[in-house]
Amino acid sequence: MAVSGAPGRPPRPTLPTLPALPDPATEAVLGSGLIEELSYALGGPFHFLLPDAFRDNLDAMRAALTDAGVDGFVYFAKKANKAAVWIEQCAALGAGVDVASVGELREALGHGVRGENLVVTGPAKGHDLLRLAVRQGALIAVDALDELDAVVTTVLNGTVRPARLLLRCLPPDQPHSRFGMNDAELATAMDRCVQAGDAVRMEGFSFHLSGYAVQPRADLAARLVDLCLKARVLGLEACRISIGGGLPVSYTDANSWQTFLGEQNSGHYHAGKSFSSGDFYPYHSPAAGADALRALLAARPEGHGQSVAELLKDSGVELLMEPGRALLDRAGATVFRIQGVKDREGYQLLTVDGTSLSLSEQWFNSEYLPDPYLLSRDADAPAGTYPASVGAATCLESDILTWRKIPFPRRPRTGDLLVYPNTAGYQMDSNESPFHDLALPPKVVVDHTERPRPRWRLDRHFT
Repeated sequence: MAVSGAPGRPPRPTLPTLPALPDPATEAVLGSGLIEELSYALGGPFHFLLPDAFRDNLDAMRAALTDAGVDGFVYFAKKANKAAVWIEQCAALGAGVDVASVGELREALGHGVRGENLVVTGPAKGHDLLRLAVRQGALIAVDALDELDAVVTTVLNGTVRPARLLLRCLPPDQPHSRFGMNDAELATAMDRCVQAGDAVRMEGFSFHLSGYAVQPRADLAARLVDLCLKARVLGLEACRISIGGGLPVSYTDANSWQTFLGEQNSGHYHAGKSFSSGDFYPYHSPAAGADALRALLAARPEGHGQSVAELLKDSGVELLMEPGRALLDRAGATVFRIQGVKDREGYQLLTVDGTSLSLSEQWFNSEYLPDPYLLSRDADAPAGTYPASVGAATCLESDILTWRKIPFPRRPRTGDLLVYPNTAGYQMDSNESPFHDLALPPKVVVDHTERPRPRWRLDRHFT
């Protein structure tokens, strides 16, 4: 198949485009012929996963911590992708996993991650989850006073080890967040931890902060360091803080992103659909992934004369983080086969063999914007500019993968493949559904290291 839309060979657009950043690993898979074979063998849409990218992203984050002289530990936010291969990577590389359910916790343990390398987040955790977390020695981010009471009760009712805790702080700048405790509740929680004695190990504080701005995260990290110092006066251990996730990913370059935002309007979408620019994920970030972590560590919190890194070192506080999307940057893509083509005025409407729920931005009144690659079945497909929107194989009028009219450089035909790049972070799993009894797209782990041709296996997710 001929690959169209790959980096380095941009189309001649008459409509806004958003090309993905070049990724040699993905491009090597696309050029190998493997995608066509997998589409035939699996008989429907599928995701392919690139575990080497996960390792590289983890190594980069660890290097950022080391270069700043900061003690830190990285937990992978499992909610970002259900595939077992990421947990296998964490077990092999000594990273942790952030879980929020009994199922996620069991999956992590079953694939080799030690209990003490798990952090349990999420609100209002159930009894079964708390009991399992305590027994396995996992760190628990306590979100409320009643949850703290439930943890203490779990220990007192026969668990043989103390509960390891972080107390989650309600961000002052996001007072309506449903996550975390306010100042009065935190003070009460610390007192209850003191009263609980050996039943708990209060190891520090955490927060859940929406958005990707560096300064608010730096300010809140400094506040948590101050809370650790106050907690130590009470006799609590308080030696760690967790800043959660929030490390952005850049899917495209700055110029492409700004041009797209400036040009796009309702006329560029099927049925005149309109989107607010504010609802789009920020598909470009000046500092992304490990570079965003470096920027955070170098930032100077408001009211402090030191950087975040210096505050952590001087106070002897370890930095914990729970990235998901940032660890999965360029770690996979999603493949659909075109099974129908309709001509509309000035563009085509493609129907593929899957649903929009395989790309989860629709959950946020948005859509996944990076341009898909067109793998033409026939090398003689007409070249030019061929705008097309992409619909799904269901009976719902609104089931559209891409409302935008994408200017493909070849005419899409039935049997061609569409490959949406860089979808491993949240796109594959947040909204998937077997509507119409359609099978969920399987995940394929691709190994292309030092091989003339990639090899593959199905992911080993338990469910």
